[in-house]
Amino acid sequence: MPAELKRDLEKIKDDDAAKEDAFSTSLSFGTAGMRGLLGAGTNRMNIYTVRQATEGLAKLMETLDPAERDRGVAISFDPRYNSQLFAHEAARVLGAHGIKTFVFDDIRPTPELSFAVRNLHTYAGIMITASHNPKQYNGYKIYGADGGQMPPKESDLMTSYVRKVDDLFAIPVADEKELRHEKLMSIVGENVDVDYLKEAKTVNVNHDLIKEVGKDLKFIYTPLHGTGKIIARRALSDAGFKNYDAVIEQTIADPEFPTTPFPNPEFAQTFDLAIKLGKKENADVLIATDPDADRLGAAVRQPDGEYTLMSGNQIASVLLHYILQAKKDAGTLPADGMVVKSIVSTELATDIAKSYGIEMRNVLTGFKFIAEQIKNFEENHDHTFLFGFEESFGYLIKPFVRDKDAIQSTMLLAEVAAYYKKRGMTLYDGLQELYKEYGYFEEKTISEEFDGVDGQKKMADLMKNFRNHPLTSFNGVKVTALEDFQTSEKTDADGHQTKINLPQSNVLKYWLADGTWLAIRPSGTEPKIKFYVGIKADTAEAAKQRLQSYVKAIDNELLQK
Repeated sequence: MPAELKRDLEKIKDDDAAKEDAFSTSLSFGTAGMRGLLGAGTNRMNIYTVRQATEGLAKLMETLDPAERDRGVAISFDPRYNSQLFAHEAARVLGAHGIKTFVFDDIRPTPELSFAVRNLHTYAGIMITASHNPKQYNGYKIYGADGGQMPPKESDLMTSYVRKVDDLFAIPVADEKELRHEKLMSIVGENVDVDYLKEAKTVNVNHDLIKEVGKDLKFIYTPLHGTGKIIARRALSDAGFKNYDAVIEQTIADPEFPTTPFPNPEFAQTFDLAIKLGKKENADVLIATDPDADRLGAAVRQPDGEYTLMSGNQIASVLLHYILQAKKDAGTLPADGMVVKSIVSTELATDIAKSYGIEMRNVLTGFKFIAEQIKNFEENHDHTFLFGFEESFGYLIKPFVRDKDAIQSTMLLAEVAAYYKKRGMTLYDGLQELYKEYGYFEEKTISEEFDGVDGQKKMADLMKNFRNHPLTSFNGVKVTALEDFQTSEKTDADGHQTKINLPQSNVLKYWLADGTWLAIRPSGTEPKIKFYVGIKADTAEAAKQRLQSYVKAIDNELLQK
């Protein structure tokens, strides 16, 4: 047993509550794999839980046709504590089953792992990361053969094999040197980088615009101590963006995240250093990618020189509008174009797509469902994928990756900023222009945490209560429809029911008479229930006031249930 786990056990040996939290349950797979605190215990991220998860993948792969199994597994990792160790432990477990692995030589972004699965033609991929969580966490994402996060059917099957592992200490692991000698473990890196960057050159829409304005556009980029430092700046340079500065302190890959304890680009504190540098350099926009570079956040300069954070919905809407308008101007907007978003993301994007004659498709939360749609489009030849996003700061422009990709998003957002700069505007001005055309949309996500041993039970009881006592009105406004994604039924106010053609999921979504929508969803990877609300109004002030009233009502009417 590693010395650090022995020390961890020593620390909690006399703390019954800590022991119960660490051992009373096991880490489970959610919408994006498993994620948890680092430490000793079955409910912690450590070499034994990583081995257990990988043993489940190995058992699944042993049921495959030999040709499928022999394609192997791509493995990448971020700069967190033990990420490289966990990646190599996974390779050792797979190697003990005679399964090939392709392990990155150093940290790489999650989207590049998704790309690597397709590029190397492997059966699966493993990404060791806790995304934007604090330093105490790590995680394990599993990817399928199409480069998307493993879909529910295979993930559930893999989980069933994981649960059959009785003794975590008896899982066989191979010697790494022997695996290298037998060519069951290969090291990859620059070869995949080159291929990824070649595809990344296709992301930008108007290359003439970048040549004209890109050299003058001033923006700030920060990888937040993460994997974006490896490839984002190469991608930006290849695209023609030269006149930008990086936040030097945050280009150091550091598992302590010393400058931003919560390396989440949706948090204002994350941008403190970027704002300081942005003001010094008079930058038009600040761009941050989270530690595994799958999420992107941005702050825009306002008329008074201050910076305001954009929400994930706002960033997605600006990107989408630009893509559709640029393609329309170039005469390349396909008649069968399709945009895909999660059911808890902004309806502004729906209205934008509709105005261009483009269909919007809603899917469950989890980017694997967007990837699933892309796969269907390619197999059925019935739609052309144009853009996909989730409100949680995840976007995908080109489907050579099958997960949210902050590298692609950085490149395109810089182009959008250049577009508005040419017009004598900022991204902030561009957003206001969209609101004037489509209406003022506001959205908010509220997370209620349920920590501790009984956290899951409290969450389950709360969701059960919502189903047993469905809302008929909320915030004084009548409910016109309820979508229950667990029963796959939509019920109108008059009791009429229609089928929801999506996989079952523990989500409730209410539609209200004033056009507001409210969704309630337990997180798949964290002990939280998330409340989402989206509104639309005729003015900015009316939108803010209405949103505030609904946020207050969530606290008073729902969290008191």
